[in-house]
Amino acid sequence: MSEYPEGLRYTEEHEYLQPTEEEGVYRVGITAYAQAELGDVVYVELPEKGNHFDSMGVFGTIEAVKAVSDLYCPLAGEVVEVNEKLDQDPALINTDPYGDGWMVCLRIDAGEGTESMMDASAYRSFVGD
Repeated sequence: MSEYPEGLRYTEEHEYLQPTEEEGVYRVGITAYAQAELGDVVYVELPEKGNHFDSMGVFGTIEAVKAVSDLYCPLAGEVVEVNEKLDQDPALINTDPYGDGWMVCLRIDAGEGTESMMDASAYRSFVGD
């Protein structure tokens, strides 16, 4: 059984949004379920700070021993920070997906909200845990 922290919002594509101290800015990463399904992460391609993405637009790719997968932007917004640690140590996604393994910080567009996303309980049911 994987870990699904309360207070985060989840997508059907297995990304999460984690609130930061700045209103309207969220950390984006992949869930413990997703990283376990992928296996050992060996490379991640992330966007540059300042890039804007539509809701569910592809913002990068993640490469693991088993597969290469697209990363989807949970809500429309602008990348305000990129986790540079992942350049040197992409395995942080496996060891700490909700901590040091986050990928980007996203300032969501006005009018975007997290209400349509799953909470931890709904996501747990979605993945069958």
